[in-house]
Amino acid sequence: MLALLPGCGGPRADEGDVARLLDRRSAALLGKDERALLADVEPSATRLRARQRETLRNLSEVPLASLGYELTGTGGFPPAAGEGRRLAVRARLSYRLAGHDAGPATADRWLTLAERGGRWYLAAEEPAPDGPELLWEQGRVTAVRGPHSLVLGVGQPERRLTEVARTAGRAVPAVDAAWRGAWERRVVVLVPRSPAAMAALLGDPPGSYRGIAAVTTGRPGRSPGGPADRVIVNPDAYGVLGEAGRRMVLTHETTHVATRRHTTAATPLWLSEGFADWAAYRGADRPARQLAPTVTREIAAGRPPRALPRDAGFSFTGAPERLARAYEEGWLACAMIAERWGEARLFAFYRAVGAGERLGRSRAVTEALRSELGLSEAEFTDRWRAYAVERLG
Repeated sequence: MLALLPGCGGPRADEGDVARLLDRRSAALLGKDERALLADVEPSATRLRARQRETLRNLSEVPLASLGYELTGTGGFPPAAGEGRRLAVRARLSYRLAGHDAGPATADRWLTLAERGGRWYLAAEEPAPDGPELLWEQGRVTAVRGPHSLVLGVGQPERRLTEVARTAGRAVPAVDAAWRGAWERRVVVLVPRSPAAMAALLGDPPGSYRGIAAVTTGRPGRSPGGPADRVIVNPDAYGVLGEAGRRMVLTHETTHVATRRHTTAATPLWLSEGFADWAAYRGADRPARQLAPTVTREIAAGRPPRALPRDAGFSFTGAPERLARAYEEGWLACAMIAERWGEARLFAFYRAVGAGERLGRSRAVTEALRSELGLSEAEFTDRWRAYAVERLG
């Protein structure tokens, strides 16, 4: 319990008062009830009231199944300026999309409450620092439904969202064939108006995803009913891809959705990203040299891979060549397992590594290599290096 919440130089607001305000706000947003929503907004806050009306318009096509605020604390940031007594509140907003989310998507929020005549009203709401914006805060949302997907876009023509839904519809069966495990078999894709808006949805600086076609949110090791995944598309980078490239991007990202509950802190990025690329390329009628051009050039220059890529190599802020090499090397490792030991063994290895979280990453990988492939890490690395030269040299 948070007990009593002190206002700034004024009355003390009982936790129940604040919780009830947040509950009323949740119900109004879920029901898209303008009158109820504005009843709890500071009467003199003209701009905020206009933004609340705009929020409801933006939400009109979003199929909300639930929405709620959980009070998580007070203070820690200055309340918004204004007359009267004010209170700073931290809360977590959770929502689920009807027909798609088994668990909630979440976003941490900062709210300012203002006391007027013995009653508390909303005076401001914004994302917490480094927290994500909500898609409907960026503009009016257009929803397009596919057989296995829900695509929500802002500032995008409906024909582009329809194309994304069609491509996602092809990605889901492809992932289902590649993973062959229990998962939701549906995907939610967000298409914001710009790369900067994409970064805001992820709580990152504006230039963080320049050149990255899409990313997937979600918490590793998610249990059934855990936080929902979202595939977030960079409209610029995705838009310049051809049909095959778009299909591979969405298949890769959908693979992360499918494997989420078996991906834990023990899973190195070379395995999670390499497996997602393997699933995306599986069955592709393209030579290995086209799928791994960076490593192909390195081998031709006499610089074959030496060690499996570390997580740092997958940073979007690093050199593009380093990032490309890390992805290609991860794909080669997973392709080798599937080719030499069989696809079923690749799935078993992936699950075994994720299940070893309590052991720590190094031991989890080492034990999974021994139990599933019968190799030490050094032996696996040697075989992977030889495989890369054999396929690409």
